[in-house]
Amino acid sequence: MVSRSDFKRVNDYIFEVPRSFRADMRVPARFYADDSLLSNALEDKSLEQLVNTATLPGIVGYALAMPDIHQGYGFPIGGVVATALPDGVISPGGVGYDINCGVRLLGTHLDVHEVEPYLDDLATALQRNCPSGVGQGGEFRLSNAELDGVLEDGARWALKKGLATEADLERTEEGGRIAGADASKVSPRARERGRDQIGTLGAGNHFIEVDVVDEVFDEQAADRMGLSPGRVVAQIHCGSRGFGHQVCSDYVKRFHGSVRQYGIQLPDRELVCAPLSSPEGQDYLAAMRAAANYAFCNRQVLTHLIRRSFEEALSGRAPNYHVYQIYDIAHNMAKIEEHEVDGRRMQLCVHRKGATRAFGPGAPGLPGVYRDIGQPVLVPGSMGTASWVLVGTEGSMRQTFGSTCHGAGRMMSRRQAKREVHGGELRQRLEAEGIRVRAGSLAGLAEEAPVAYKDVDRVIEVVHNAGIARKVARIVPLAVVKG
Repeated sequence: MVSRSDFKRVNDYIFEVPRSFRADMRVPARFYADDSLLSNALEDKSLEQLVNTATLPGIVGYALAMPDIHQGYGFPIGGVVATALPDGVISPGGVGYDINCGVRLLGTHLDVHEVEPYLDDLATALQRNCPSGVGQGGEFRLSNAELDGVLEDGARWALKKGLATEADLERTEEGGRIAGADASKVSPRARERGRDQIGTLGAGNHFIEVDVVDEVFDEQAADRMGLSPGRVVAQIHCGSRGFGHQVCSDYVKRFHGSVRQYGIQLPDRELVCAPLSSPEGQDYLAAMRAAANYAFCNRQVLTHLIRRSFEEALSGRAPNYHVYQIYDIAHNMAKIEEHEVDGRRMQLCVHRKGATRAFGPGAPGLPGVYRDIGQPVLVPGSMGTASWVLVGTEGSMRQTFGSTCHGAGRMMSRRQAKREVHGGELRQRLEAEGIRVRAGSLAGLAEEAPVAYKDVDRVIEVVHNAGIARKVARIVPLAVVKG
């Protein structure tokens, strides 16, 4: 077990467990937090999981955790681990079951007073057009050839179908398509689960929100994104649905054999992994990329359905209801990237599980419009509270392999939240605050109650003050759609 006394304080926002803490640690473990967030994290096994990740073969630098850390499968959610190519490992638990769960931020030219009279109609249109719920399918049922197109072309498949614009793709991580995906590396069961779920939201903490910009902290960056106080925006938070879950399940099972085959010693069987250079490692990387492309396409088709909803609710009522894309970013992914470690450039496999890429100004791969300010970083809060828009920094490139937090982070399990929160009462309270709520399940609503999460504003203060992201704008909800 890890206790508070095991952490050395590096500065006001970094705590470290030294490599000498356990004989099997290959690098120190670092946690970005303040005192209160450290106390929160010690209430579950997330910090023990962080220390466990420091034992992985090929790990470099530090095993890292963001202030929204909480317990996950093998890796903590909020964990960042980089392993060196070619023989560093890749681990499905370092990506998560919802491969390329991520956030898309959409902008409008509408002020809140133009939309407020029609918010009920807009919320209803969003719920009607964007299917949600566990196992829920949508209006697109893909043939085998079409599914292959989604898995290997990602959001570019949607562009070919008239469901995207080039501007959407330009403002998506990797252009909405990760190269190296291979549809042949996914199982028939995964294909069947994914066949009808493109353009669907799912359940759990996934949502569509209509928000308003509450406050701006960086006027240059905000202006570049079209954000100003009172401006209406929309968020999508979802991932690869049942398809990605099945890919992860399949390779976790397969990797149990790989650990034995390659003689890898692990403190927790949930850390199952394989050398990236191995056939198993390469197969998982190709399948994970296919699931990531599925998620990019899913959020893109949802964007099309959100545009349809804005048109249905606001046409003839509010001028210029056009919805444009600000950015789309993943927070469950393993990426092959180049970073500096101990003064030399290295090819690394960077696992970000519940952590967001946060590349600083000038980083390759950023859209031209954002290259000089840094990559937009999208951090949703808990339902009914604020969300944040940040940008990546040079500090994140130096400290965290270009990574930062991804959300508020749970403090309470879903089971506990359902015991302690009544969904109907929560809905009434949110609507009394002026937030329109459309939810398929009151129990599902209770699971995502704000009390179940950490204070997102506190999380943001840590990453901002630690220099691994910079505040741009705070947004607050007007309407929320959940499964």
